[in-house]
Amino acid sequence: MSVDAIKQLREATSCGIMECKRALAEAEGDMNKAKDILRQRGLELAIKKGARVANEGRVEAYIHNGNKIGVIVEVNCETDFVGRNDDFVKFTKDLAMHIAAMAPKYIKKDDVPAAILDVEADQKDFLKTNCLIEQAYVKDPSKSIGDLLNEMVAKIGENIVVSRFTRYKIGE
Repeated sequence: MSVDAIKQLREATSCGIMECKRALAEAEGDMNKAKDILRQRGLELAIKKGARVANEGRVEAYIHNGNKIGVIVEVNCETDFVGRNDDFVKFTKDLAMHIAAMAPKYIKKDDVPAAILDVEADQKDFLKTNCLIEQAYVKDPSKSIGDLLNEMVAKIGENIVVSRFTRYKIGE
């Protein structure tokens, strides 16, 4: 495997050089297979880190053009160092913009009251429409917000949690 292939995989995934090298070696040089390996490792890492306490982070605010919609979102991480990290800041900004555009009502499916979910004919569709973590990311519909969150956990190496958000719209 070449240095160029490692560099290309690193640029595509934002994973560490050694992790990219190992993934390419495991995938026998197949770039797509290496990306899948890194994605799977990221999911495993996110599951491991999910139990760790995330009590640092940032509150992000977003006001949409025209000043008719505004969002405040709290996203937590484990350390204040990560809370100031450029990638984390970009993630929170993108998340706030997504909330403004897609108007979720809940963070995750566990937050939906059973009484509301029971009356829905298509519960899966309801969750994809109303739960932030289940929604397709507005900038890249091939990924869900949950996928984006897991990618950030894998990239940064800390537990990241969307704690709460409020969306304001004139007239609502």
